[in-house]
Amino acid sequence: MASFINLRMRRTRPAGFTLLELLVVIVIIGLLAAFVAPKYFGQIGKSKVQITRAQIESFEKGLDQYRIDTGHYPPTEAGLVALFVQPPNEANWQGPYLKKGVPTDPWGHAYGYRTPGADGREYEIVSYGADGQQGGAGEDADIVSWN
Repeated sequence: MASFINLRMRRTRPAGFTLLELLVVIVIIGLLAAFVAPKYFGQIGKSKVQITRAQIESFEKGLDQYRIDTGHYPPTEAGLVALFVQPPNEANWQGPYLKKGVPTDPWGHAYGYRTPGADGREYEIVSYGADGQQGGAGEDADIVSWN
């Protein structure tokens, strides 16, 4: 009879977690997220800068090939699109010089292109960073082809 009572007592105890146990787990998860999230999102910003630098290098290679074929860099008015779509009156164009069209930078802004560039450079390619404005620091800093 004693074993029947012990068995009955076990069955009457409700299964599951108490509210206190659930709250403790939620607090622990929140603390972990508070420490991990800033590091994770900081890495995303660095990745976008690296992607931008890689895209600018790709444009530079395309511009160099364009110059080899035509004897000059595309005019500012034609922009980087001239690496993918043949400009009018450009008979020696042998492109496309990019596999896909001209992408926007990782923040969704168009790249700037100008020839001739400032300070005697043959051309300039620039991304204005996360804010899309000239200047800035951190993720808002300009990323340029000459650095």
